[in-house]
Amino acid sequence: MTFEPDFSERPSASPSWWRRRWDSVRTWRPGRSTSVPSSGVPSSGGRTVWRWTWRIALLLIVLYYPVGALVTEDIDDDPQFTARGVAPGESKAVATAADLVTREVDVHTWTPMMPFFMPSGLLDNMPNYQRGIMSALGRFSTELMDQLGRTRGSSQTDRDLEQARGFLNEQPNIWLWQPSVSLLPSATSAQKYRAGRDKLMAYNKRLGTGQAVFERRADNLQALLDRIANDLGSDSAAIDQHVIEKAGDLFDARCDDIFYFNKGRLYVYYLLLRDLGSDFQNVIRDRELTNAWNGTVETFRIAAQLDPWVVWNGYPDALLFPNHLLAQGFYLLRARTQLREITNILLK
Repeated sequence: MTFEPDFSERPSASPSWWRRRWDSVRTWRPGRSTSVPSSGVPSSGGRTVWRWTWRIALLLIVLYYPVGALVTEDIDDDPQFTARGVAPGESKAVATAADLVTREVDVHTWTPMMPFFMPSGLLDNMPNYQRGIMSALGRFSTELMDQLGRTRGSSQTDRDLEQARGFLNEQPNIWLWQPSVSLLPSATSAQKYRAGRDKLMAYNKRLGTGQAVFERRADNLQALLDRIANDLGSDSAAIDQHVIEKAGDLFDARCDDIFYFNKGRLYVYYLLLRDLGSDFQNVIRDRELTNAWNGTVETFRIAAQLDPWVVWNGYPDALLFPNHLLAQGFYLLRARTQLREITNILLK
């Protein structure tokens, strides 16, 4: 008897449960089902979902910065902005200053403190504009404490105004911590400005009830206007120096920084001078300064409303590319001259 070898294919042994689990883990992809349809042909739907998922994720990453920056940017130079609900006896200028902090910190985003991984970290014009705003508010809070908020400059400083001055003059770019000061988290610039706003509001409330001082005298107004005129002189000098060094440079990256910083300061001074006209209306009327005051406020308004699509630092006599810094500098000097005329009359 002979035995013929059996060359027929033997059924392969079924893989173990551990082997099946390992294969399913090794070949898994997001959105892809590990089961096989009853037809025996694997479905490509899961692979398609995964392919579109990573494409959409990549698109969102690419658009994160430009779209986020466009949504965030808001250079708000509304000339009609005014404080609401100012009670009798309160200062309208102080109320406007407090509401302006609220608008820039809470309604808008305080962009100067934003880190590089936030979309607003790409912005350039709005952060400089907001720095200018806070610089002017810091100046006003200082003069409010030193001149307007105490009797004859010799009495004790108002506690709320002293704290407001400290908060509103803080650096604008503090986000969570200052590595140069401490590695521990600290209050952000926005939080400090909110605290300064609250102190201004507390002072104004006490002023309305007769528990605080707001000296509406000609010498106090003259001192405040002198400080504002000094700021304008400093801004004008910065423009002059930059134009001398960089005029005609079409790739000047600093000209818009200077322009928008000055724009922020001019805007705040416009609002404050407009409302100081109400706070000091008796002084202005008695010194026959109504026309001069209104003309000065209008100059500040025009200067604050300059809004070129692109800020150029061209040659002063250029035909194609203008010099927006010089245009702004003209209004700075005009406003400064008008302030000096008013202070000269107040000194008499």
